[in-house]
Amino acid sequence: MYELTVTCTFSAAHSLRGYEGPCSRLHGHNWVIEVVVSGETLQQNGILLDFADLKKATADAVSCLDHANLNEVPPFDAANPTSENLARWIYEQVGKRINTAACTVKRVNIREAETSCASYFEETVENT
Repeated sequence: MYELTVTCTFSAAHSLRGYEGPCSRLHGHNWVIEVVVSGETLQQNGILLDFADLKKATADAVSCLDHANLNEVPPFDAANPTSENLARWIYEQVGKRINTAACTVKRVNIREAETSCASYFEETVENT
């Protein structure tokens, strides 16, 4: 199995709904996103996926979030803009752009601070 990881960043504000504490007030983060893709076989040229294609798919997915109030950006105008929900949404958005039979998004990690990370991945059932 092969894995590739790209990292991108964006700055945005949010406030957490239904949360009692300081994060219920509008505040900002410099978010760091890691997108991990995996696949079993390489293309004829020896690569799984061009890093440039994965970087572009990731940047395109998060472009609507950069310098925004996430509470005003669909789907987070309805869904709580938590790190967990952001990780899942980015996983789905990048997957729509790059998933093939040979290469799929495996996991998205999102950091809102150096010491805090949320991840989203989907479990796979292996045949034995």
